[in-house]
Amino acid sequence: MSRPTILPPAPTRGARGQVTAFVVIIVLALLLFAGLVIDGGLTLAAKRRAINEAEAAARAGAQAIAIDRFRISGQLTLDPVRARVAAHAYLAATGHPGRVQVVGDRVTVTVQLTQHLQILGLAGLRHLTVTGQGTAVPEHGVGRAEP
Repeated sequence: MSRPTILPPAPTRGARGQVTAFVVIIVLALLLFAGLVIDGGLTLAAKRRAINEAEAAARAGAQAIAIDRFRISGQLTLDPVRARVAAHAYLAATGHPGRVQVVGDRVTVTVQLTQHLQILGLAGLRHLTVTGQGTAVPEHGVGRAEP
């Protein structure tokens, strides 16, 4: 004699597909999170690169001192034309455009980089523009050591 098998109750119409919708939402959330982590990291690295290039270009410009004036008076002053040329030459070597401003003995360089997004590009965000700025002044000799 065989025993009758007990079947689980049939799912109601409203419960069908709930697991599928949940999985789709979780996968989309994980992709968004991965995009924020990966593309956020790439954007932070691009920001650091823009700052580094701006600071290096400003230092290159700050080395363009007015030699004749220094020999006569002993004062360090910039040759503004040579400072601009040196900073632009450094930026040209990096391949990134920038804005150079020389005011008095201060060279300020601003660099903008475009970071293309890897994962968030799928959601319509194609790229972000990051800006870095650096300033330098000419110094005579080696200053005091800092801890």
